[in-house]
Amino acid sequence: MKWRCRYIRLLMALVAMITGELAMAQNIRPMAVAGQFYAASRQELTNDVAQCYKKGEGLLAASRVVVDSKEKVQAVVVPHAGYVFSGSVAASAFAVIPKDATYKHIFLLGPSHHVAFDGASVCDAFDAYATPLGEVPVDTALCKQLIADNRVFIYKPSAHDREHCLEVQLPFLQYRWKELPPIVPIIIGTQEYAKLKEIAAALKPYFNADNLFVISSDFSHYPAYEDALKVDGNSGKALSTGRLDKFLEALQENASLRINNLYTSACGQSAIAVMLMMMSNDSTTHIHHIAYLNSGDSPYGGKDEVVGYHSFCVVRDIESSKEDTKPSEQHENDSLLTAEDKQQLHNVAWNAISPESRHLKVTPTKIFERKLGVFVTLTEHGRLRGCIGHFGEDVALGELTKEMAHAAAFEDPRFTPLREEELDDVQIEISVLTPLKRIHSIDEFQYGKQGIYMRKGWRSGTFLPQVADEVNWTKEEFLGHCAQDKAGIGWDGWKTAELYTYEAIIF
Repeated sequence: MKWRCRYIRLLMALVAMITGELAMAQNIRPMAVAGQFYAASRQELTNDVAQCYKKGEGLLAASRVVVDSKEKVQAVVVPHAGYVFSGSVAASAFAVIPKDATYKHIFLLGPSHHVAFDGASVCDAFDAYATPLGEVPVDTALCKQLIADNRVFIYKPSAHDREHCLEVQLPFLQYRWKELPPIVPIIIGTQEYAKLKEIAAALKPYFNADNLFVISSDFSHYPAYEDALKVDGNSGKALSTGRLDKFLEALQENASLRINNLYTSACGQSAIAVMLMMMSNDSTTHIHHIAYLNSGDSPYGGKDEVVGYHSFCVVRDIESSKEDTKPSEQHENDSLLTAEDKQQLHNVAWNAISPESRHLKVTPTKIFERKLGVFVTLTEHGRLRGCIGHFGEDVALGELTKEMAHAAAFEDPRFTPLREEELDDVQIEISVLTPLKRIHSIDEFQYGKQGIYMRKGWRSGTFLPQVADEVNWTKEEFLGHCAQDKAGIGWDGWKTAELYTYEAIIF
C-alpha cells in the first residue's frame, strides 16, 4: 500500500512537471499553486468553487449589497489565501457581479510576495494563464503598450513565476462566466507613494465601466484572533470610506498599537491604494463592504496566529457617468497629447535637469509648438523636491518644458539645487495645462478635476488639480489656502480676485 501511494504521488508530480513544460512551450503561464491554494483536478476544483460561491452568496445576502440596473461593478477587493480559508469571502465579492455583465478587460492587481522591486510588473510574456478549468487569455498588446508608455511599468519574470495572488482569482472568474475577456496581470513591488501615484495615473484611463479591476489583498497577518478583529475592523472601516487618507491613517494606527505578531494590516495595501487613488474625486463610484472572516473561523485554522480576509466591491453609477462626461471637452483634452508627445517632453525634462549624464534623443512633435502651460514637479522618495511652472501664454511648450524642468531642479527657492548624486532617486511629473478659463463664481469650479489660478493686482497664485488628491480640504478651504499660501492675498482674498480654471494632463 505504501509503495502504491508513493507511486501515485510520483506519477502526479511527473504529470504536473510535463504539464508545466508543455504550457511553457505553448506560451502559456503554467499553474504555480494548483494543489496548494486550490485543488489541482478540474472536477475537485469545480466542486470546491461551487461550495465557495454557495457560502459566499450567503455572506453577500447578509451584507444586503445589491447592484441595480443603473450601476455596474467597477472593482472588487478580494483575498488570496487557500480556498479552505478565504474562498467564501472571495466568492462573496465575485457573486455581486451579475452573470450577464460584460467587460473588455479584467485588470488584476496584487502584491509581490517573493521579490521587491521599484514599480509594477505587467506580464506581457504569456498569451494565456493556465488553471485546471482551462486557459484565461492575456491582452499582451495592451500589456506591452502600458510598459512602453509608462516608466513605472516593467516586466519582471520573477514577480510572476511563483506568485499566487492573481492566479487564485482566475477559477472564481472562470466558474462564473463561460468566456472571460482578456486579463491584464499586474504585480506591484513598491509601497512608495509617488510610484503608486504614477501607477494610478497610468491605469486611470481604463478605470471605467468597460473594464473590471480585481484588487487582491489579505488583511492582518498573524495576530491572535481577537487582535485581528480589532485591527481588521479599523482597516475595513477606513476602506469603506473610499478615502486614501483614511485608509493610510488606519494602517498607521494599527502599527502604533504594537500588537504582538502583527506583520502587516494589509499585504496588498499598495494595490488598494492605487484603486483609491483612481476613485479619488470620482463622484460616480462608491465602495461597499461585503464580508469579513479570518483564518481562525475556518475549521482548518487556529486562533493563535490568524490572517484576516475582507471583501469589498466598488460600483459605478452608469447614468451619472454619462451625464458627467462632456464629450467635446473631455475628448479634446484626452487627445491633446499622444504617448509619443509625452515621451518626448519627458526626455526634454530629463536632458534639462542633467545635460551631462542624460543624452536622451528628442524628436519634437507638433505639440512642442503649442503655447500651453506646464508645471514640472520633482519628487524624491515620495517627497517634493521642486516644482516650478508657467501658464505659457508666450512660450512654446517644448521650450517651456525645458525651462521649467531646469528651474524646478535648480531654482525653486524652497530647496537647495539638485545634486548629481540625487538623480537616481528623483521622479519627474509633468503637468501640461489647458488654456485658462475665466470664472465668476466658484460654482463653475470643478474641484478635484480643475486647477485654480487667482490674480489680484500684481499678486497671483495657483494650485494644480492634483493638489486636491493630497489634502482633505473643502472647495472653500482649497481656495483659502491658495489665496493665503500661494498668492499672498489673505485667506478671503480669493473672493475679490480674478479666478481662472484649467485642467492638467499629468504624466
